[in-house]
Amino acid sequence: MIASLRRVGRTLLVPLLLLVTALAGPVPTAQAEQLDVAATVRGVVRVVLFATKGDESYFVGHGTGFAVAPDKILTNAHVVELLRTEPNLVLGIIPSQGKKSYGGKLVAYSPGNDLALIQLTNGHLPVVTFFAGAVTDGQHVTAIGYPGSVDRAQGLDLNEMIQPLPPVKTSGTVSMGRASHGFDTLLHTAPMAQGNSGGPLVDDCGRILGVNSFGAQAESDADAEFGFAISNREVASFLRQAGVTFQRTSVACRSIAELDAEEAKRTADARAKQEEQARAEEAAREKALGKAREQAEQQVYSARENAVAISGLLLLLGGLGLGAAMMFHVQGRERERLWAGGAGGLLLAAAILIFFLRPSFSSIDERIDMGPIANSTAVDPAAYQAEGENICRIDEARSRITISDIKDASLRWAADGCMNGDSQYGHDEPVWSRIFVPANEAVISVNSFDPATGTYKVERYLADDDTLSRAREMRGHFSFNGCTRDPDILSRLQQMQSDIRSILPPQPNERLVYQCARAETAKQGDKPAS
Repeated sequence: MIASLRRVGRTLLVPLLLLVTALAGPVPTAQAEQLDVAATVRGVVRVVLFATKGDESYFVGHGTGFAVAPDKILTNAHVVELLRTEPNLVLGIIPSQGKKSYGGKLVAYSPGNDLALIQLTNGHLPVVTFFAGAVTDGQHVTAIGYPGSVDRAQGLDLNEMIQPLPPVKTSGTVSMGRASHGFDTLLHTAPMAQGNSGGPLVDDCGRILGVNSFGAQAESDADAEFGFAISNREVASFLRQAGVTFQRTSVACRSIAELDAEEAKRTADARAKQEEQARAEEAAREKALGKAREQAEQQVYSARENAVAISGLLLLLGGLGLGAAMMFHVQGRERERLWAGGAGGLLLAAAILIFFLRPSFSSIDERIDMGPIANSTAVDPAAYQAEGENICRIDEARSRITISDIKDASLRWAADGCMNGDSQYGHDEPVWSRIFVPANEAVISVNSFDPATGTYKVERYLADDDTLSRAREMRGHFSFNGCTRDPDILSRLQQMQSDIRSILPPQPNERLVYQCARAETAKQGDKPAS
């Protein structure tokens, strides 16, 4: 919690909630996805109260808060309650990174559930995401804040405390949910101290589970220490009444390592299935070719036998014709002799021709080669036709969703990787890819599309200020917008994207995997059955 930190020359009484003792030492955080907790830290601030007297300012006290909107900070009501009674107090907001601090004013105050909302008078901060699902007993959690005991242990003076400084992260587990002082809280074991009040309690994906408010003070060395965080049910109601739209998700927390392992297994299973299908198709092909050979052999044998039979018959008839011609010659009947002799000769010639033109045994292979089975070309039924309109839907089983709203994506692809007519994707075979570095968002997105399978992937990196600044500088060197087939521009696009990839963390904070379908197919699939 926060208590007033007294300084020489200024004494103000601050009503304290039940205090916790100083931090009891580091707790292992190996379970946590540290990159996600670090991403949440970007939106955590130190909330400072100053008293003014003439040209002089005096440090009165501090707590913790976090950004629920770019210009709005959530904290505990008891952190800022003196603002309502002391007209000379000034509110300062000190971010966890950067070089600037901001002023603020109190815009909503709810002592009943110990929540308050601060409006920044200038600047904006990265926004956190709330987890709207169920919190389980024993779940690993991290408390983030600015404990005064750490400030004192490090010997920080006033000037150092009002400079941007990373908060302290401590780990524990959820013990149980319990209503405290008329509002819902989460009981947890993450160590806290004076100054942690108003800070977030987060899960391993960096989503907010509650707002740390106060702790149970250990009365002896044998007592365990517990912290209480105001539940998201209380927070959601407070923010709605204050008119604040906030980010939230109910998707369970999954690690990138888990997804990668599942993806590797899925790929291996698909490859094994393809190999099994190929073997089955080859066996079916061999069986069909064997049957085709048997049929071809029967056809050739039958054709040869028929040719020999016909040849023999024609030979017999030709012999009879020549015999008749000789008889007509003896009888002096020359006209009949000519007809009989000509017919006999033609029949003998036809017999010889048919005999020699009968099918050979080598024609068996020729007949098989000319058949539809031997000359058929296999078509991959999974091949995707990417060009044109695509409707892409999230595949939650393959995704890690931490901050985003999940909506269908409508994508229009050209054969050269141009998306929606205005975004050229680079060709990182076998996929198309594009890195986006928005100027007004604290996120870097690596988007990719596999035109062979229709898989669209968005990987989001919630980078720190330094990484964002470097990425924006690299992006600024590539001035082309729209689509192109110019090989020089495509080469520079690839180089820019390679440079940005080199400074990104080893894994993204969020991975969204979409499976696309042709728009006409997707619409047909949406039609109700008649």
